[in-house]
Amino acid sequence: MSFLPDTSAFVLPLALFTFVSSVTPGPNNVMLTASGATFGYRRTVPHMLGISLGVVTMLLLVGLGLGAAFEREPRLYTLLKYLGAAYLLWLAWKIARSGQVDAGQAGARPFGFWQAAAFQWVNPKAWIMAIGIVATYTPRDGYAANLLLAALVLGLVNYPSVSVWTLFGSAVGRALRTPQALQRFNWCMAALLVLSLYPVLEG
Repeated sequence: MSFLPDTSAFVLPLALFTFVSSVTPGPNNVMLTASGATFGYRRTVPHMLGISLGVVTMLLLVGLGLGAAFEREPRLYTLLKYLGAAYLLWLAWKIARSGQVDAGQAGARPFGFWQAAAFQWVNPKAWIMAIGIVATYTPRDGYAANLLLAALVLGLVNYPSVSVWTLFGSAVGRALRTPQALQRFNWCMAALLVLSLYPVLEG
């Protein structure tokens, strides 16, 4: 019976941290807003599921020792950080060039499930969230069980949190009646994605 109070003592703060980390602006949410506006909510579902799976997988691997590899070889983290920044700049360019999608427009497609999951490995905010959960919100006593529980909480909280941004983007997309208006909106999203790099490059 002693397991339950200990669990509740860290699950509630963990859920709050996960919610705040997931729902606040960052690369994932900017991209989901743009995708919701351009493709709608339903076509963005694989993107959202990929994000949730990606961050959960990252949390488990960091918890199992991947974080220690970065402590031993900090240059690996630096390399990953700048590769991620370059990839985000490329994504910002793609978002800026996207406009209203017609049903027959060839080549226009949202981020796929595996693309979104893989993107988390070059997403600085996802790394911060995973490392923060392992370092601060996962008790050492019964660590393996607590890590699995933390991963479950992260998965349950993350998806509805990021969905807010897709719903917002979808509403914006319906409100923007012309391709030109949607393109201007996507330019704004691309600029926000570039601005999200500032804390990464500053550090």
